[in-house]
Formats: sequence, C-alpha cells, structure tokens
Amino acid sequence: MTDKNASGVKVPDDLAQVGFVFGAYGVAGWVRIRPFSEDADALLKVKTWWLEKPALHDVDVQQVKLHGGDVVARLVGVTDRNVAESLKGAAVFIPQSHFPVLSDDEFYWTDLIGLAVENQQGEQLGTVTDMMSNGPQSILRVNPVAAADAKPEEVEAQERLIPFVDAFIIKVDKDAKKIIVDWGLDY
Repeated sequence: MTDKNASGVKVPDDLAQVGFVFGAYGVAGWVRIRPFSEDADALLKVKTWWLEKPALHDVDVQQVKLHGGDVVARLVGVTDRNVAESLKGAAVFIPQSHFPVLSDDEFYWTDLIGLAVENQQGEQLGTVTDMMSNGPQSILRVNPVAAADAKPEEVEAQERLIPFVDAFIIKVDKDAKKIIVDWGLDY
C-alpha cells in the first residue's frame, strides 16, 4: 500500500482487515459487513473505515449497528442500494491502534498471522498464514517452511490446522514472533 490514497489522505500504516462488505442492506444505501470478530467491537466504535474497492480509500461511518452476526452501516457517500451493492466484496480495514484493548491472554488474528510455529520439542512446524473459525474456536492455518526444491502443491498439502485452544497452545510470544504448541510433526 502507498502512504496516501487517491484523495491525498495519509493511509495509516497499521491498517488491519476486519471484515468485508457482504452486500447491501435495505434500499437506503446501508451496507452489510461480515466481520472477522464475533463481537465486532472495532467496527462498532471506529468512525472512519478504509475500503479496498475500487481502490483503498477512507470512508466516514454515519451509523452502525449489529444485525444478527453481521454489522450494518450507513456510510457517507453511499446513497442508495445500487451504490451499496457496488461495494460488495470490498475488504474493510481499520487502524489496529483503534482496536479495543485485550487482556494478556487474548490476541487479534492479525497478531498471530506471520508468527512461526514450533512444538515443545523445538521442531519447526511452519508459519501461521491465515486463521479461520469453526464456530466454537479459532484455528491456526500453518504452512510449513518450504524446502528449496518443493513444489507448491506439496507444501499446500502439508498445511496443518491447529485449534487455537489451551490444550494445544502452550505460549504465544509476540516479541519472539513465535507460538509454542503441543503438536507433533506427524499430526
């Protein structure tokens, strides 16, 4: 990303994707956001979002509320259903500095992506490339470090899915950029 968007506004360097536009809501131009967080606190409190469609730009939030598991919002400049529908699929970002403060044993997904994963025996399992939820828990998507001669399909086939629960997560060390897990190489 560049340091400025098309209108010349400085793009925050700590933007984190928090969801995506799922479609329109009603006929008055509201958008439906599918948040990555169950409580969507950040989306509900931050008054300026960044959308990546058609290009990264900031947008002010006039009204926002929870609706089922989604967030619905009225955005400045989105005046009717057609404009709202044109934003479908747009990634929604907010500065991570605006996220609610978590306790020491809680983490945002963006904090975990990119961390190295090793087991208690010191064996390298790979790197967290993504996160997903199966409802009751989050799951680390860990891709192994590729050997120089490995084919992409071989590496992809070796992806590990590790539940992010106390039974398997021993320690998250953001300073050392690694997660220690109770997980074997042969799992």
